[in-house]
Amino acid sequence: MSFYWVKTNSFIKRVFSKYCWDIPNKEKKIYLTFDDGPTPEITDWVLSELKKFDAKATFFCIGKNIKANLALFEKLITEGHSIGNHTMNHVNGWKSHTNDYIENVKNCAAVLEEEKTCNMIFRPPYGKIKKAQSKVLRRLGYKIVMWDVLSADFDQSISPEKCLENVTKNVTSGSVIVFHDSIKAWQNLKFALPKTLYFLKENGYTFDVIR
Repeated sequence: MSFYWVKTNSFIKRVFSKYCWDIPNKEKKIYLTFDDGPTPEITDWVLSELKKFDAKATFFCIGKNIKANLALFEKLITEGHSIGNHTMNHVNGWKSHTNDYIENVKNCAAVLEEEKTCNMIFRPPYGKIKKAQSKVLRRLGYKIVMWDVLSADFDQSISPEKCLENVTKNVTSGSVIVFHDSIKAWQNLKFALPKTLYFLKENGYTFDVIR
């Protein structure tokens, strides 16, 4: 398993200050985000859990998954959640030529536009993006959204309890929190998400979306 920060280091936030890592506020607003969907059954379950707590979230969707699950994608919009671009094919920017990477982002954008969803927010898969790729996307008008707290639900070597603790021990007002509505994350997600939502609600946090 490659190294990752559960709580993004403040030095990293300063060095890459043109990215959105958190959204500071005094109202205890936090920003739940879900990557890699929409995924049959899992995304539907996530929506059901969010509804129980009257919580809205931001879903960074993969273009090919949108095309394969249009009805489910439309449900995200109907239920008032925000949608972001996560490339067409979950592309690793560090391993991609800049022109190819930008084209993949644009292909996802075209799918989003077909569904009349055009929020200019983007999250690079794996959090990996080259400076040149970032520069082009920001010139095109995209806000590049990273994260403050990583649940690490994708890490199948950690326990569901640890996944929950990653969030509850690190969340603060303004945190952008990452979960994944994906098959890989399911074992951790199904335990951690309901308990995270309960914890946040009980501790006075409110939920907002990124646009």
